[in-house]
Amino acid sequence: MSTTSIHPVHSTSEPAHAAEGLEPVTPGASATGKHAVGAAQPDGVKKEKPQQQGKGKDKKDKKAAAGGEAKGPLELSPPPEYFQERIKIYDEYKAKYDKWVSEQPRVPITITLGDGKQIEGTAWETTPLQIARGISTSLADRIIIAKVNNQELWDLNRPLEASVTLSLLDFDSPENNYEARQVFWHSSAHVMGEACERRFDGCCLGYGPPIEEGGFFYDMSLGGGKTLSQDDYKQIEDVCKIAVKEKQPFERLELPKEVLLEMFKASGSLSIRSAYNKYKQHYINDKVPDGTSSTVYRCGPLIDLCLGPHVPHTGRIKSLANSSSYFLGDAKNDTFQRLYGMSFPDSKQMTEYKKYLEEAAKRDHRKIGKEQELFFFSDLSPGSAFFLPMGMRIYNTLLSFIKSEYHKRGFTEVGSPNIFNSKLWETSGHWQNYAEDMFQLNVDEDKFALKPMNCPGHCVIFDSRERSYRELPLRFAEFGVLHRNEASGALSGLSRVRRFVQDDAHIFCTVDQVEQEIQDAFDFLDAVYKPFGFTYKVGLSTRNPKKWVGDLKIWDKAEATLKEVLERRMPGNWHVNEEDAAFYGPKLDFQLTDALKRHWQCGTIQLDFNLPERFNLRFRGPEQPGSTSDNQFQRPVMIHRAILGSVERFIAIITESSGGKWPFWLSPRQIVVIPVAAPFKDYAAKVAQTFHDAGLFAEVDVSDNTLNKKIRNAQTAQWNFIMVVGQDEFEAQAVNIRNRDDEVQGREEVIKLDAALEKLVKLRDSRAQINKLE
Repeated sequence: MSTTSIHPVHSTSEPAHAAEGLEPVTPGASATGKHAVGAAQPDGVKKEKPQQQGKGKDKKDKKAAAGGEAKGPLELSPPPEYFQERIKIYDEYKAKYDKWVSEQPRVPITITLGDGKQIEGTAWETTPLQIARGISTSLADRIIIAKVNNQELWDLNRPLEASVTLSLLDFDSPENNYEARQVFWHSSAHVMGEACERRFDGCCLGYGPPIEEGGFFYDMSLGGGKTLSQDDYKQIEDVCKIAVKEKQPFERLELPKEVLLEMFKASGSLSIRSAYNKYKQHYINDKVPDGTSSTVYRCGPLIDLCLGPHVPHTGRIKSLANSSSYFLGDAKNDTFQRLYGMSFPDSKQMTEYKKYLEEAAKRDHRKIGKEQELFFFSDLSPGSAFFLPMGMRIYNTLLSFIKSEYHKRGFTEVGSPNIFNSKLWETSGHWQNYAEDMFQLNVDEDKFALKPMNCPGHCVIFDSRERSYRELPLRFAEFGVLHRNEASGALSGLSRVRRFVQDDAHIFCTVDQVEQEIQDAFDFLDAVYKPFGFTYKVGLSTRNPKKWVGDLKIWDKAEATLKEVLERRMPGNWHVNEEDAAFYGPKLDFQLTDALKRHWQCGTIQLDFNLPERFNLRFRGPEQPGSTSDNQFQRPVMIHRAILGSVERFIAIITESSGGKWPFWLSPRQIVVIPVAAPFKDYAAKVAQTFHDAGLFAEVDVSDNTLNKKIRNAQTAQWNFIMVVGQDEFEAQAVNIRNRDDEVQGREEVIKLDAALEKLVKLRDSRAQINKLE
């Protein structure tokens, strides 16, 4: 294992909210004892030697300071008391569960594999891993998780309970957007959480999920106010290695809510009942209804509240590395630290990943933004970008692009206020579910808030007068300024901000118009993503039968329509996120793939049956024989549609995908004109003005640098075209052009000025990715 200091690909995972009103964490362990009880001893840890004098000592100290060696014991000694107390509760109920399983009837079952082959088994005995071993040992060693009936992920060591269809997924299985990788990274998060509990005083684990884009994180607080740094990564990885070497099995156990609360408050004497992990208690009280149960998973001494599933044992995680950590919290609540990690089934993949990280570091939009003077951030307004002139050129070009497409596609721009009375948010439901993420203020004894989204305002616009079916579909678009109160620790350049603009649109239509609107939305997405060279995959989130509103017939028709459109537009290149839709309607998520093969969720098409109901939106339908004026009114369907998503975040994506080598149409530095000597400055200025008058970005380098220095500076600054002018160009009213994207650099081409202008305007309007004058 090795440590990488580069932050992983930008996360779209939502941060876990800190539990409010909880007392500070009490350290649950001491590192002063001599021996660890019940804990594995680390391999290769040498006894301390007397300190050496001179240069040898200095070198050793420097290595230790760099995280090369652990200072003192690698693990807490003795281990935290809650380890054994937690395990005691677990063992008691695990024995009861095993007894219950032994009493279940062993009846024959049939397991049907993906190729149609059927294998006979026994209920409550046969496991997916046994099935895999029966096929081949290499398959059994390679697979990560099973899936039964194409619906539920299933632990490989968990006995099957009835006849099922069975899929066996490995790290590279593409099913449901590589869901097996999410299982692998989730298990890796548990290993990292175990390592932190074994290493740090007062470690209190919070939320530890996989990240869709790759890797995982764990939120935690540490005793004594300790802050994780890069110096800690090596020791955490060393404890992870121990857990991996032990091949600790992942064991699943379902427990009643009251037992879960007991398990995560056991610390010291059970009669004291102090909470060693108040965060888990908060999650249990918040997410597990009274009288029900949930699951925990155990690996080694770690027992974690978790729905699973997981890999069979920790030994499957061959290569794991920590990548970064930062604070995540609210001043009113406890402060979490988020520790990131990455893992793979083999070390070769980790080597490839580190190469990818090196390339990603070169393309980091924060680095390029500074070098190219595009934008910056200030503590005077955290999470809000200051766009510089060159950055605004990109920003405005993007908006102009989308606006031109709006004009073609029948969208009407509207504008809504930035601040609304809380009554609006109460009507929409956001106040009840989203208020803590909104910037609130008091105005004339009323509570107001900055808008975090445009949709409620668009409902108000729709309802500003009576609407007729003849007006539908109505397509409202707005580049509204939005504010969301993101936790300070979650802010990350343009990728995660507090102030941003969305290319937001809301379509109000009839149920029968939904299919055509979805078709048109696909055309719109293709037109926008193509100039950037992005490909995409689509996920359809379907109704959760336990959490939905509206008319079931409309839900079913909407889902069927979306599936038909998907299969028609991109057969086989979409997947279903079963029961993952928001309560108010099915959704399509568009995941882009950039030049580094990274995935980004940007575009969204969300059907909404809820807001039209909450705002009592209506339109007058066609007159029917015998109908009254009241029953002529119908409820519209609302479609939320975004293509870029957050404009700021999209700029971060295209900055990194292009590496700062902007395509001509989007470039803030399109043409620089360089006179070979002072007498030709006037002609150079004329050339630049000619291009400027045609709407191109052109400048003249009138610095005192040498000609060669000016050309090198222009190349470094990523100007698309460098035009050198001297006596010959002046006499011919021409320009000598160097193209940044030429395969052979330094090649020159002399073109008449009017011809060059025509070619450059044509190139800009084509939105081509490569500079090619035709």
